[in-house]
Amino acid sequence: MALIEIGRVCGKRAGKNAGEKVIVVDFGEKGMPIIEGERVKRKKCNPSHLFPTAFKAELKKGAAREEVIKALKEGI
Repeated sequence: MALIEIGRVCGKRAGKNAGEKVIVVDFGEKGMPIIEGERVKRKKCNPSHLFPTAFKAELKKGAAREEVIKALKEGI
């Protein structure tokens, strides 16, 4: 099992959005995770800036913003 995978809920530990809860929605070039959250627009992120949680949302690769926000609000 990969720690950082599509649908994995993570916390941002560094950068402009430190402390925010985000979900991995895709992977870009060289395996960089692409994240999105309630207050975080979709962007690539250094994997060392993320700490994965035990929660995983059932999202497909490249899920729409509305689906991501809904998954974060549904008790994750």
